[in-house]
Amino acid sequence: MANLTFTEETLGYIAFFQEATRANVTDCFVDGNRLIFVVREGDLGKAVGKGGENVARLRKRMAKEILVVEFSEDPGTFCRNVFKAYDVKKVDIEDRDGQTHATVTVAATEKGRAIGREGRNLRVARDLIARHHGITSVSVA
Repeated sequence: MANLTFTEETLGYIAFFQEATRANVTDCFVDGNRLIFVVREGDLGKAVGKGGENVARLRKRMAKEILVVEFSEDPGTFCRNVFKAYDVKKVDIEDRDGQTHATVTVAATEKGRAIGREGRNLRVARDLIARHHGITSVSVA
């Protein structure tokens, strides 16, 4: 994993999230009104809570959209985890002209949501994946 630098703001979010959920956070990514927490492998259930209760409570208390992604040392599994909400069918990782590229295939009905308005979701996913695995090019199929 890359060396991540956190701001005072993100450190505060991480501390609050960990205290509220008892899950171990490895990264916090701020995107406007959205907070993406990357939790240690195996901590996703603890972070989300029964029926999503932890996320719902944090969303209300922090007045921000909360997304939780489970970390994985395996780049393909991590890509799958980042796009989990969009019914991932497969992940292909390949080298293209010296750059590592990931193609994430999602259900046809979910492709628009995976990309997001003006590519926002795809851009955030690409940045998050690059932070942890050095994959700088990501596309959704």
